[in-house]
Amino acid sequence: MLVGLEKADDAAVYLLNEDQAIVQTLDFFAPLVDDPYTYGAIAAANALNDVYAMGADLLFALNIAAFPEDLPTDVVAAILAGGADKVRQADGVLAGGHTIIDEEPKYGLAATGMVHPSQLRLNSAAQPGDALVLTKRIGTGVLIDAIQGLSAEPEHEAAVVAQMSALNRAAAEASRDFDVHALTDITGFGLAGHSFEIAQNSGMQVVLSLAAVPMVAGLAGYVAQGAQTGGQGRNREYFDKQIDSSELTDLEAALLFDPQTCGGLLIALPEAEVEPLQARLSEAGVENWRVGSVEAAADSGAGVRVID
Repeated sequence: MLVGLEKADDAAVYLLNEDQAIVQTLDFFAPLVDDPYTYGAIAAANALNDVYAMGADLLFALNIAAFPEDLPTDVVAAILAGGADKVRQADGVLAGGHTIIDEEPKYGLAATGMVHPSQLRLNSAAQPGDALVLTKRIGTGVLIDAIQGLSAEPEHEAAVVAQMSALNRAAAEASRDFDVHALTDITGFGLAGHSFEIAQNSGMQVVLSLAAVPMVAGLAGYVAQGAQTGGQGRNREYFDKQIDSSELTDLEAALLFDPQTCGGLLIALPEAEVEPLQARLSEAGVENWRVGSVEAAADSGAGVRVID
């Protein structure tokens, strides 16, 4: 077992031989949007992106689902179709799965990938002098809250749904020719939480520049209206032990602690390779932003420091 529970990485990794390692992950959740096909696609992409966060390619996936007995069959079929199409987009095979009866719909995938051990990407090897590049905008949790509260503008909803439905495959593949020291995808713990995992697991200090963090369209307005998730509050409460958040504005707190669905990759690599990586990402059609850097840990230990 190359990667298990000890580092809270994005997936488990088991070494088969000197040239092959299996990557295994599982993720599922309740509906975030009304359209069943879109819900299935988002849930599937969210699960598959953990495979890419480990540097691997998808082999196959299994459905994991829970549906009410009275849920119309066409709705169930649409959810499963959304997931199946996303697996096909990843050039993988959907090989079955398991469904139970539950009052609230839930759907996701157990995904299996393959990686050469030398190409395995971990969240635990960042080095002093590394820069941090992010490949998706922050704020999906707030936008989901606005969508479910019926206050999101149609263009904002469309943009965030497109982002949440997007695989991180192109971003992961673009990074493979570079000396990536650490890699993770930004999901439920938010930007601050997953940055802290890199810092703690690497024994480093991550420095995040709030002014450089990209926002989903409409985020500032919805934050001003009070939109946020329970997950944001839990993230802030937990990670406040490592990040002094007392002086943050509501918008800054959202950028740091808002839980992301199907968020982007956070890539740590040497400063000299930042511009070439960003150019390669742009050529692949992947938006990207430099959002921070890595320093040697302070006397107080590994952690995250936030600057303007």
